[in-house]
Amino acid sequence: MAPDEFARKAGLAFRDPELLWRALTHRSYLNEHTDALEDNERLEFLGDAALDFLSAAWLYRRFPEMDEGKMTRLRSALVRTEQLAIFARELDLGDALRLGRGEEASGGRTRSALLCGAFEAVLGALYLDQGIQAVEVFLEPRIRAAVEAILDDDSQIDPRSLLQIWAQAERGATPRYRTVGARGPDHAREFVVEVTVGAEAIGRGEGHSKQEAAHQAAADALTRIQQASGAES
Repeated sequence: MAPDEFARKAGLAFRDPELLWRALTHRSYLNEHTDALEDNERLEFLGDAALDFLSAAWLYRRFPEMDEGKMTRLRSALVRTEQLAIFARELDLGDALRLGRGEEASGGRTRSALLCGAFEAVLGALYLDQGIQAVEVFLEPRIRAAVEAILDDDSQIDPRSLLQIWAQAERGATPRYRTVGARGPDHAREFVVEVTVGAEAIGRGEGHSKQEAAHQAAADALTRIQQASGAES
């Protein structure tokens, strides 16, 4: 797909088409074509910053009662590599990339990390071409749809974050994690962590690190909460 065809598909009209060409140029292409002057990595850096700001601003306006912790978790889910690759695939961005032969042969057009970087580079190019408002107009419907999907699919948020959201909403408290046991030799230590909300222990987990055990404790607590809700209904 030619860059101008991609721009039409994406609903974009660049004043400086060279910026879009650069956004679609992977470093592997630059290594094989002396006529290409710059790859898209600097634009990716710029687009990443614009995305972080605009997604945070959108969440701040859209959810006036949401606390900073949950907004941070939502933004992390929104700007993760997999989500940005989804945006890129919806635009068929991979078909428009300029790749080196090796990158092309290894499936670069469908690789999530590469698509994520290219999407951010397009945002950076759009910012330089038309300013932050143009980037906001382009992103807003995508952010809105993605946030709705994220809120509908709790699997995209880690168990500790989900448990904190539940505990604050239902109990007005923050989960506390406490290491209650450890066993095994130093090189294969297993930790046991208990999570409490208020005075009630609601989950327990084991793992080779305290962080892993806490993760499992939160998952156990969520399972128990779900089972209790099902029993009550």
